Amino acid sequence: MPLISCVCVCVCVCVCVCVCVQEARCGYAIALMALYWCTECMPLAVTALLPVVLFPMMGIMTAGEVSIEYLKDTNMLFVGGLVVAIAVEHWNLHKRIALRVLLLVGVRPALLMMGFMIVSSFLSMWISNTATTAMMLPIAQAVLQQLRATELRAEERDLRDAGADNHGFELEVTERKSEDAGAAYHTNPTVEEVRRTIKAKYDLLTKGMSLSVCYSASIGGTATLTGTTPNIIMKGQIFPKNGDTINFATWFGFAFPNMVLMLVLSWIWLQFMFLGFNFGCGVKSDRDKEAYAVMKEEYAKLGRIKFAEVAVLFIFILLVILWFTREPGFIDGWATVLFNRGFVSDGTVAIFMALFFFVIPSQLPKVEALPPLLNWQVVHERMPWNIVLLLGGGYALAKGSEVSKLSTWLGSKLTPLQSIPPAAISILLCLLVATFTECSSNTATTTLFLPILASMATAIELHPLYVMLPCTISASLAFMLPVATPPNAIAFSYGDLKVLDMVKAGFFLNIIGILTTNLAINTWGFSMFNMGTFPQWANLTDTNSTRPE
Repeated sequence: MPLISCVCVCVCVCVCVCVCVQEARCGYAIALMALYWCTECMPLAVTALLPVVLFPMMGIMTAGEVSIEYLKDTNMLFVGGLVVAIAVEHWNLHKRIALRVLLLVGVRPALLMMGFMIVSSFLSMWISNTATTAMMLPIAQAVLQQLRATELRAEERDLRDAGADNHGFELEVTERKSEDAGAAYHTNPTVEEVRRTIKAKYDLLTKGMSLSVCYSASIGGTATLTGTTPNIIMKGQIFPKNGDTINFATWFGFAFPNMVLMLVLSWIWLQFMFLGFNFGCGVKSDRDKEAYAVMKEEYAKLGRIKFAEVAVLFIFILLVILWFTREPGFIDGWATVLFNRGFVSDGTVAIFMALFFFVIPSQLPKVEALPPLLNWQVVHERMPWNIVLLLGGGYALAKGSEVSKLSTWLGSKLTPLQSIPPAAISILLCLLVATFTECSSNTATTTLFLPILASMATAIELHPLYVMLPCTISASLAFMLPVATPPNAIAFSYGDLKVLDMVKAGFFLNIIGILTTNLAINTWGFSMFNMGTFPQWANLTDTNSTRPE
């Protein structure tokens, strides 16, 4: 397969050099990369490097112009945010937060599902969705196993107590009988029936809990600008002179309420599908108390909170505060007051705070030298450098589309959409993106679609964010297939799930996500970003403001 890929690249270069029209050359390159990203015949990051070769050889951009797209400010935001996430994981702070919240919520199945969804969504706002799912699922499995064992013991105890009052009742038949060249132990049907019932109940609950964790991790990632890669791509591909319309604070103001609404509706749907309408109210039973004690024991194993955990938590909270107050929008932020407007970005803040992890010691200061909170080896091993290249490849494609005028040409071909109501356009595009992302990575999906959507919006004089924001979030709604996203694959391996289980649960969640996102863009999002007017920074007649980078 790699050999075929290399041959295709060579053929592509020879064909495209002979094509006179720049738009066609760039379109051929994008189509080739889309094919490679969808089929994964080469690693995604390697495919993302193709513009460095293709664009100079096609005469679209110089090598220097292409290469500079691979390390922009948005990449710095991504790297800085991930360093913070690595520190949180390295010192097990996320596990302490998770267990503390679960202890507050309780162990009733419905409330337990709610607790896992809240914790998973919160953690995935700051650390990767994959890491969140990988950490939460073993905890969920351990709790459910304890609940199952506790309930089974309680039921068997009740049966033994009932048998003590009825001398004709036998809990188990111990006589061994041989049949058909084999031996079998025969147990009382009542006991066997109880065991089968409990097994069926917890098998179903395990499926529901596994899906709730992976789905809430994907949903939670949409709430913050650094929560998942498509959000970062959206930030990097929006028009350059947009007055910092999309930053951490504005994204959070739009996406967080949408995430909460989506999470509540998802919990109700999963609750109905796997647990019925039993919402877990009532007095705690002995088995609930025993399972609660297990979680409390797990939390006790973490020991007292360490200096390193406090330091990481302090830096993390300070980073979030600085992000929110840099340019809140309704007033001048500290970046404008202390520095010139536009000089300090969210990436600047992320890198600045990340530096402290390599300076602050991991223990209380003493006379001798102490290791810092993080060292480069830990960061190097856990940093997904391939995503940095993938981001850069997306930005290079967007820049190439603008320079070659391909994006302008595509936009002009979509002008008939002016006759369709904007709300219908947004819903249709969200359905398209959500379907496409089931078969391709959400990163590749947003990389390919966002430049086209930006050009389409400017061609029909629709606010670009009206379609770019909901489609970016829709790219994270990959709920139907195990291969759609890593959290789904992890849940599929843990929860003894069938593909049909995930399809049935995920299809309705996709619909929920698309509807809530379009509700958000037509209500508070419409007001936040002034969607009623076409922004000057997206005006195609302004040659300095046409580039969706």
